[in-house]
This record gives sequence, structure tokens and C-alpha cells, in this order.
Amino acid sequence: MTFSSTISSLKDKTSNHWLVLGILLVSFNLRPSITAVGPLIPFIREEMSLSHGLAGFLTTLPLLSFAVFSLFSAAIGDYFGKAKAIFLGLLVLGIGSLIRVSAGPLALFVGTALTGIGIVICNVLLIPLVKARMPKKTGAVTGMYSTGMSLMAAVATALSVPLAIDLGWGWRGSLLFWSSLLFVALIAWWPQLKLSPKPKVKPEKTSKSVWKSRLAWQVTMFMGIQSFLFFTLVTWLPDMMIERGLSPVEAGLTASLMQVVGLTGTFVAPFIAVRYQQQSTFNMSIGILYIVGFASLFIPILWLNILSIGLVGLGMGASISLAYTLITLRTKGDNYTSALSGMAQSAGYFLAAFGPMLSGMAFDIWHNWDMLIYLMVLASCMFTYFGYFAGKDKTI
Repeated sequence: MTFSSTISSLKDKTSNHWLVLGILLVSFNLRPSITAVGPLIPFIREEMSLSHGLAGFLTTLPLLSFAVFSLFSAAIGDYFGKAKAIFLGLLVLGIGSLIRVSAGPLALFVGTALTGIGIVICNVLLIPLVKARMPKKTGAVTGMYSTGMSLMAAVATALSVPLAIDLGWGWRGSLLFWSSLLFVALIAWWPQLKLSPKPKVKPEKTSKSVWKSRLAWQVTMFMGIQSFLFFTLVTWLPDMMIERGLSPVEAGLTASLMQVVGLTGTFVAPFIAVRYQQQSTFNMSIGILYIVGFASLFIPILWLNILSIGLVGLGMGASISLAYTLITLRTKGDNYTSALSGMAQSAGYFLAAFGPMLSGMAFDIWHNWDMLIYLMVLASCMFTYFGYFAGKDKTI
């Protein structure tokens, strides 16, 4: 090996280390602005006189932003370059976080929509960026990226109420606190702007539209239903546990416990998935875990409910990283990966957007949480069905 090739190898390793660090820090910012809202909903509803349905829309709105802007995120990445587009996404996320705590209901909803736009640009483009830059470490990096998201989602859920009450920051200060992570992520991501310049040639288009692929729709439904389950539960689980006798702080910690337990599944699932050509059995086992966990919530026994939430959390942790891994496993090239990533997150999050709002409206009508549990069990059955087909050894 020549001296120049040795230097080149060292530069590649250094750039990959910066990339991994940047991906980890970016992932830390992609869930707190959403999961911190659920435990704070009682305080937001009281101050702004919102119904349960309208309060649920606070979680639905960023998901609608996900659904719409997933369609354009790949094109934004092609125009600016993926790394620069991710940096832009972080900036939009920060601006939205500032706006939503600045004034009344209008600013709250506008800012929330902007946070969703920033998050989805990063979500869609990180997956093909990893596949292009580190193709042999897709499973490991995807697991790290998903674990980073889940970890900070759990931390934000656990600390949002203590920050608001114990430190006296109120719900506005509590939500704004998580913006401090953005500054660190922007600094860490800065080197990628030079390492990944804007493409000089127009990217090759896919010869086949992913929107016409049955396999693509199966992966999309798998992605959408797991998102539906996650965002619905993180929005309303604290309220449900408060009704069953817990304090707001304890309810927030219970929701956080669900996500902490899920960290194991989040990290391990991609390693298991990439070892086998088919993931159908693995996907279905997660679906069964969901069904058992949600069905047990019908029994109003606190210790059993907490155990059930732990089972559901393990399934949620595994399914989110598995969904991202399936996007890479079911596609042949980077262009198809970007296209499927955009499709799965657009159509999938559009489906997920209905969960928090419909569950809140159902509570306004029936004044109990049984309809939420029925909905979760039904969605879990659908997750199992589509997981079987999405796990087949096929590619687009």
C-alpha cells in the first residue's frame, strides 16, 4: 500500500466517524419535539381550552407534514445534495420549535407543522445516505440511528412534565428545552456539507414507479401501521394512565418506560433482520407481541397494565428500526431506496396521522379508553398481516 493510498484510507475512516457521529446526533432530534407533547397535553388543553380531539391534532399535524413533504424530500435531496438537505431540515425543525411556543393556538399549530417538515426531510434522506456512504454497515448504522431516536423519545417523554412542573418552566419552556440539542447536531453535521457536495448530474430516475409495486405498498403499510401504533400511544397513554390513578409525572414515566424497554428491540432488530433473506417470521412475532400487550390493557390492573406496556414497547422498538431496515433490504439501488423511503413515509405517516386525532375524538364521545385499545388490537392484526408479506425475499 502506497503512502497516498494510506492517507486516503485514513481520511475515509475519519469521514465515516464524523458521519456516524452526525447521524447519531441528528437522530436525537427527530422525536423529542413530538413525544414531549403527549405528557404535556393536559397543561396545553387547560391553558388554551382545547378539546381532546383538537389536542390530539398536535400529534396529528406533524404526521400530516411527514405525509406531504415525504413526497418532496427525495427531490430536495437531489437538488441540494442529501447532506445539505438534512442540514436544512434541522434548521426548519429549530424554527418551528421556536414558533410553536411563542404565542397562542395559531403559533402552536403552525410551529408544530414546521417541526414535522424539518423532521421528515431528515427521516427520508438519512436512509439512502447511509446506504450510499456505508453500504456494508447498513444494519448497524440503521440500528444506531433508530436507537438514538427511540432513546431521546423516551427521555423527552419522561422529563417533559418534571421540566414543566418541578423546574417551573411550564409547557412552553419544557418544549423549548429540546431545541438545545439542535445546536449540537448542526455543528456535528457541518463537516458533511463539504464531504457530500451537491450532485453535478441529474440523478437517474427509477425505471419502475414504486407506487405501482405491490411489495412497496406492503412495506409502506408495515411502516404506516407501526407509526400509527407508536404516535397514537405516546399521545394518549399518559392520559389513560392518569385516569387509572397515576399522577401526571408517574404517567409520563410509564410512557417513557414503554420506550426505554423498546431500546433493546430497536438496536437488536436490524442485526437479526440482515442475517436472513426473509424477515416474515420475525415480523409476525412482533405483531403477536403487540396483540397480547394491547389486549391485556382491557384488564384494569395497574401492574398488569405496566407489564403490557413493556411488551408493547419492546414491539414498538423493534418495529421502527425494522421498518427502516426493510426499506433498504427490499430495494436494489440508491434511487429506489430514496423513492421507497419517500413513499413509505408519505403514505405511511398519512395513515398514522389519523390515530391520535381519532382516538381523542372517540374519548370525547364515549369518555373511556376502550375504543383506543380496540383500535390498537385491530391495527396490530393488520401489522402482522402486512409484516408477513413485507418480509418476503423480494426487491423492487
